[in-house]
Amino acid sequence: MGFFNKFFTNDKKEELDAGLEKTKDNIFGKLSRAVAGKSTVDEEILDELEQILISSDVGLDTTVRIIERIEARVARDKYINTSELNKILKDEIVTLLAENNNEDYDDFLPPNHTKPHVILVVGVNGVGKTTTIGKVAHAMRQKGKTVVLGAGDTYRAAAVDQLKIWADKADTHFVSKGMNTDPAAVAYETTDYAVKFGIDVAIIDTAGRLHTKTGLMRELTKIRNSTGKRLEGAPHEVLLVLDATTGQNAIEQATAFSEATDVTALALTKLDGTAKGGVAIGISDQFKIPIRFIGVGEGIDQLQIFNKKAFVDSLFDQSERKKEKSDYEIESIKDKSE
Repeated sequence: MGFFNKFFTNDKKEELDAGLEKTKDNIFGKLSRAVAGKSTVDEEILDELEQILISSDVGLDTTVRIIERIEARVARDKYINTSELNKILKDEIVTLLAENNNEDYDDFLPPNHTKPHVILVVGVNGVGKTTTIGKVAHAMRQKGKTVVLGAGDTYRAAAVDQLKIWADKADTHFVSKGMNTDPAAVAYETTDYAVKFGIDVAIIDTAGRLHTKTGLMRELTKIRNSTGKRLEGAPHEVLLVLDATTGQNAIEQATAFSEATDVTALALTKLDGTAKGGVAIGISDQFKIPIRFIGVGEGIDQLQIFNKKAFVDSLFDQSERKKEKSDYEIESIKDKSE
């Protein structure tokens, strides 16, 4: 049974559509204006499209790659209607995401995961890291998995208390050594707890001081190594949480964290709060790291598994519905005037 049958309900689709509303308006509102009155895709339209994608934080390198692919199709097909541009752009973005290891999971855990499955969560303060941990834990509990949360962010004021609140809310186990303790020791003990008590998933929070602090990056390496000392192969995932509203700064953070530890997956938060959701496409393309989760609202259930087809369909389908509505309104006005 595929993704859309098992997980992607109508409610989830509506959430995704609403969460991407600002990005859709930004990209397709500008694109509609760029092609207005023109019948074919020419160099001027492609220049406009390039600026639109860059302004949506798709990123320069990824934007150039998309434009080059569209140019190749224009050259091959000789004549392309402006009405076909959306479909071509959609096809190229889906292809790009597929090339960048984005698998369409139908669960909050990868297939054939180990037990315990140890997830190390990294990211700077303020991106929604602890909240994301809580939401992932909640989703896994809803799937019947046992979960333990490890409070490895031992330096930020109230970080341990905040994670404990989420552990209670999500009904999970909780491991803490208190504030100002060794994060690596917390990671080790959380992994040990999961092994001893047969827990399905261990999720370990980490410090989120600014990514420019080399001390933090060394600490992350130490934490990672400590989980492996207790359980061979751990951590099985290193999840980097990024705030989509920060745009290109999110790419800088991804660069720094990728250098410090082997990031295996991304979670993009606050997509509903930005018109620059194109950063999802750029980050995935630049780092070849799959996006696992996207945040499309503040509710405990408003963290979704990233699905490239659903994501791109949402971006484009809404614009098509708006166009249909606009065409209908124009026809209605004409009818009334006649």
